[in-house]
Amino acid sequence: MEVRFLGAHNCESAQTRCMSILIDDALAFDAGGLTSTLSFQQQAALRALFLTHQHYDHVRDIPTLGMSFLLLQRRLTLYGLAVTRDAVIPRLLDGALYPDFLHQPNGEPTFTFETVTPGVGLAFDGYTVTPYRVPHSVPAAGYLVTAPGGASLFYAGDSGPGLAAVWREIRPDLLIIETTASDRYAHIGAEGRHLTPSLLGTELASFRDIQGYLPCVVTVHMSPVIEGEIVAELAAVAASLGAEIQPAHEGLRLTI
Repeated sequence: MEVRFLGAHNCESAQTRCMSILIDDALAFDAGGLTSTLSFQQQAALRALFLTHQHYDHVRDIPTLGMSFLLLQRRLTLYGLAVTRDAVIPRLLDGALYPDFLHQPNGEPTFTFETVTPGVGLAFDGYTVTPYRVPHSVPAAGYLVTAPGGASLFYAGDSGPGLAAVWREIRPDLLIIETTASDRYAHIGAEGRHLTPSLLGTELASFRDIQGYLPCVVTVHMSPVIEGEIVAELAAVAASLGAEIQPAHEGLRLTI
């Protein structure tokens, strides 16, 4: 299973893009950096798009992806929580701000949206994708992806502290998890919205206590202007845990 990081940050610049992950060129997770990184041919190869939650940096490319698929005469299914659908569709695809690709073209809409149920897996050509609730400022889901050969990863999307219930359910080879800010912004974690390096360290220690091991860890959703602080603090956390923690960057490819 190849994992490609199209976007690994929470802000866009010439060097950074918002969150989007691509698995084996077919399954996309979040749409912060899809159309700005993929050719039309690569976009046409997408089989499904999974959304973790409704925040703009995770859904922003849905309208432009819809236009691409309309022009390419392709169809795509979007997956997410019902609350995500109800927040995103009326705002981004309302027919006024941008075309409503869930109803255009008539009879064969470009997009369909399927709601996911936490804990219930979905099958795609031998892959299984299972959503789990994660703590965030709005209802959010992380996804466990298991490849035909058995390798697995968990993409936590945006998450604050309190992941123990999820840790009891999963045993991934790779954990992709956010570290939005450095520890001087730890108050955002106390409010349950995001993780900092020290808060991530607590969550990883909890994972190890529950499952008896630590997977490889890749961090995403980092704030670019303070990324140096975040990376330095992550190195200290990794050393204290005896763990492998790798900050992601745009264009990073991993094979598990």
